[in-house]
Amino acid sequence: MIEAQIYKALGDPVRLEMVAKLAKGSSCTIGELSSNLGISRQGARKQIQVLVSANVVRLVPQGRETQVVLNTEKLKVAKMFISKLETEWDQRLHALKSFAEGQNRN
Repeated sequence: MIEAQIYKALGDPVRLEMVAKLAKGSSCTIGELSSNLGISRQGARKQIQVLVSANVVRLVPQGRETQVVLNTEKLKVAKMFISKLETEWDQRLHALKSFAEGQNRN
């Protein structure tokens, strides 16, 4: 299940913050992405590699720097999965409500 890899990658607070930073703008260098996260550049690289492995971000070399770019298509896959679950639960809750209201009328 592709979604599981995405959710696992997003399951760490540092990686989730990195994705949130990328979602606010375009791309960032590794240094920019790791600033204010309380981790070293080496630690940031390890966290970014998890995101790369899940295909949530991709690395684009630009001269001496490497840009980290968000893969919005992968996030859309995760969002669609959540939306599907939400729809199913809404239907179940509606059926339960209808059942409960029907029981109260008798």
